[in-house]
Amino acid sequence: MKSSVWVVETTLPGDWSEPMVGEWCFKLVDSGLVACAHQTKTTSTYRWEGAVQSDIEWHIRCKTSASKKQFLIDEIQATHPYDLPMVIYFEASTSPDYAEWVEQN
Repeated sequence: MKSSVWVVETTLPGDWSEPMVGEWCFKLVDSGLVACAHQTKTTSTYRWEGAVQSDIEWHIRCKTSASKKQFLIDEIQATHPYDLPMVIYFEASTSPDYAEWVEQN
């Protein structure tokens, strides 16, 4: 039995309200691309256009199946408000029961 899921992460603007972020995540779950999405505020420090910047952002962590991973990445890139969205993904080991739940959702 399969015992892994794919974790896909991105960030959203910190000035978005919690309901806006929730709606963005809800659409991903409702569409069937994501079984579960977590959203937390975080501080990001990064280099952009030659300068080091630091901003509050929303960190989004999605759990999805291998068969939906690329569709999720495509959707994030198509609907993301940033010119260059962070999209990081990796396979994560998990319990067979959780992997099955992610696959079914």
